[in-house]
Amino acid sequence: MNKKALVVFSGGQDSTTCLVWALKHFEEVQVVTFNYNQRHAAEIEVATALAEKFGVRQHILDLGLLNQLAPNALTRSDIEIAHGEEGGLPSTFVDGRNHLFLSFAAVLAKQLGYAHIITGVCQTDFSGYPDCRDVFIKSLNVTLNLAMDYEFVIHTPLMWLDKKETWKLADELGYFEEIREHTLTCYNGIIGSGCGECPACELRRRGLEQYEAEREAHRHA
Repeated sequence: MNKKALVVFSGGQDSTTCLVWALKHFEEVQVVTFNYNQRHAAEIEVATALAEKFGVRQHILDLGLLNQLAPNALTRSDIEIAHGEEGGLPSTFVDGRNHLFLSFAAVLAKQLGYAHIITGVCQTDFSGYPDCRDVFIKSLNVTLNLAMDYEFVIHTPLMWLDKKETWKLADELGYFEEIREHTLTCYNGIIGSGCGECPACELRRRGLEQYEAEREAHRHA
């Protein structure tokens, strides 16, 4: 099977970690970024800047229909960013997003002659999003192979890592500082450490603090 990979790329911590992981494991890498009229256009700008920095070709696909079909806090400024209540999904969940992203990524990958698709979904540290689960990814992988009669392999390097371990992986790959300073994870559109208050920033900061404490302890062990 060929050693060419397409990374689903938003310019956030997770997808950028996946990009540097892909560059280490595959001979040829391109990225695909989706414009679904997300709350912050800065997401696409950051993804473009990072793609240029890492010297990979970027494809930007218009998925504006997702905004129309699934109104939520990531696509509508008048919807408050909030945690899920009583076990419900948070207001940042976008119905069908990963399903559509990976499906369109697969169509593009086949046109490029790529067999490998990489996504930063994670079941360990997540907000209960059903389309971040390993069972969904495995199911979709089979479906895409059947739908296009093509042997795709969907890779999820972060699936079983918590945020502390994701920071550790970025450090092991040699891109800890770049990912800390230049990625956009914040739901309020602030690059780097973010607003510090939204759920994405809280998760990112907690994992970073845990990893830095662990790294410091090892230095003095």
